[in-house]
Amino acid sequence: MAPLPQTHPTTPVPELDAERAGKDVAEKESESDSESEKSEQEQEFDPWDLPELQDTGLKWSELDTKGKVLRVFRSIVKFILLLCLLYIFVCSLDILSSAFQLVGGKAAGDIFQDNAVLSNPVAGLVIGVLVTVLVQSSSTSTSIVVSMVSSGLLEVKSAVPIIMGSNIGTSVTNTIVAVMQAGDRNEFRRAFAGATVHDFFNWLSVLVLLPLEVASGYLYKLTKLVIDSFNLQTGADAPDLLKVITEPLTKNIIELDTSVIRDIATGDPAARNKSLVKIWCKTQDITNLVNITVPDIINCTVGAPCWEVDDEIWTQENQTETLYLKKCKHMFVYANLPDLAVGLILLALSLLALCTCLILIVKLLNSMLKGQVAVVIKKVLNTDFPFPFSWVTGYLAIIVGAGMTFIVQSSSVFTSAITPLVGIGVISIERAYPLTLGSNIGTTTTAILAALASPGETLANSLQISLCHFFFNISGILLWYPIPFMRIPIRLAKALGNRTAKYRWFAGLYLILCFILLPLIVLGLSIAGWQVLVGVGVPVLAFAILVIIISIVQKRWPRFLPKILRSWDFLPKPLHSLKPWDKVVVSSMVFCRTRCCCCCKCCNEKEKDDVKAKEKSLEMYDNSAFTVDDEAKVVATHL
Repeated sequence: MAPLPQTHPTTPVPELDAERAGKDVAEKESESDSESEKSEQEQEFDPWDLPELQDTGLKWSELDTKGKVLRVFRSIVKFILLLCLLYIFVCSLDILSSAFQLVGGKAAGDIFQDNAVLSNPVAGLVIGVLVTVLVQSSSTSTSIVVSMVSSGLLEVKSAVPIIMGSNIGTSVTNTIVAVMQAGDRNEFRRAFAGATVHDFFNWLSVLVLLPLEVASGYLYKLTKLVIDSFNLQTGADAPDLLKVITEPLTKNIIELDTSVIRDIATGDPAARNKSLVKIWCKTQDITNLVNITVPDIINCTVGAPCWEVDDEIWTQENQTETLYLKKCKHMFVYANLPDLAVGLILLALSLLALCTCLILIVKLLNSMLKGQVAVVIKKVLNTDFPFPFSWVTGYLAIIVGAGMTFIVQSSSVFTSAITPLVGIGVISIERAYPLTLGSNIGTTTTAILAALASPGETLANSLQISLCHFFFNISGILLWYPIPFMRIPIRLAKALGNRTAKYRWFAGLYLILCFILLPLIVLGLSIAGWQVLVGVGVPVLAFAILVIIISIVQKRWPRFLPKILRSWDFLPKPLHSLKPWDKVVVSSMVFCRTRCCCCCKCCNEKEKDDVKAKEKSLEMYDNSAFTVDDEAKVVATHL
């Protein structure tokens, strides 16, 4: 038997091994080089740097005469379209405020009625926040407070925390506007930080100044000193420049009778049955002396004649009758709908218009602000004065913000208008901060002028409340702006912007938590009594301060902490990271999307089957005895 041939294992060729090893080393080196380049780029890239808005078109010198004319024509059309969109944007903000008043205006009036709760400064603060969020207008909530102080239902000292709360509540509008720029991650980062820098300024000012006011009453004493020092005369009405521009459109959509909210707050029982939707725009009150019957002579009107006819006692009394002369012309005059339904309809329409206008404004600004135009605008808005006077730039921005807010008579409109500019990178957050502070001052000057128009007997109290609002904002600016190290709202807003850019759902959570849940929880604890508020609030506040201090020490001086406290890794991950929560949110959204898609797919397949069945039933054949299958068989047989 022949021996089997020996099988030798295949030995690798040394040249091929050398080539493969060289290729592997080269690939690894290229991968490491690319990773190092990526890390260097990530380290060099600063998301807060203003983006370069480059001009991708032809230069002006390269265009012929026709091209130059067309470019000028396009620029004019874009500018006119931008003005129209800004007009609709401002009008939609006005209608949004009206919608919130229709939905929650009467509830806001009811909230103001409980004087026992309002005497608690913390409860007054959160009531000011909630009411301003409900009516989306700090001027409305302030006017309610002024009316209550003027009528003697509320003391000036109790009204000061409510004014502080209204200052916080008015900053929710531009935060909502920033959420609508969530499409682009970096734009959303800048826009949300530019909006929430207003929130952080107001919250930090309240955290410092409210305890100071409760302990010393410095705002009350300062404004009282100012009021007593001047011989005040009633002034003219506050300027209403923005209403003159927006009313031609908004009054054709809705008109409100805001006096109903003030009447509810001041305890008028008849106001509860009144609608906020204004039906009669022109009325006239006529006072006539009429004859009435009274049960006894002692009930006769003082100074009026009193007589008896057929065992009935008659007297005369002045009665006011309202003549309704002219109906309003807005859309809901003849709708006969409840206030809640009208408010929800307007809320949906105004939010739709707001989103559409904001998207189109951002796109228009991106197309217009290119090349030299962007360079000029950035230099004007973001460049500081030369070295000895560089500190003047921020204060000039504060004056500009105050002046612009005084012109439009609404801090919400001004801050909402600059939020998209911060998002696309035209205005830096460092420049938006003083503009926002100036806007806070501008909205108080209009309130002061409105207070000067009050009657003589209520002038002092009305003006004192307006001055409290003014000096509160001045005190906040003195705390958080002059010293660069104390500009903490900018750093907090940037940190929140980074967090919301990474987890965009966190923006909605922030809005709900800061402007609804937290005020409601504090209000509930305040109603339960100051013992409950202190017993729950002080430990929670102390724990929060401790966590903040440890987090700061972890970043800057970790060696001073025990090993276990140098990071939060010893805690379960959901307690110190949003990543597990992000997975839950994303998976739930994917689940909803797939379920909806499955439902839609099933419905579509069912509809297709129904259509096919109908088409099949409508088919006509030469021989009615044949079915489709039979006909196919016959044809096959013939072939």
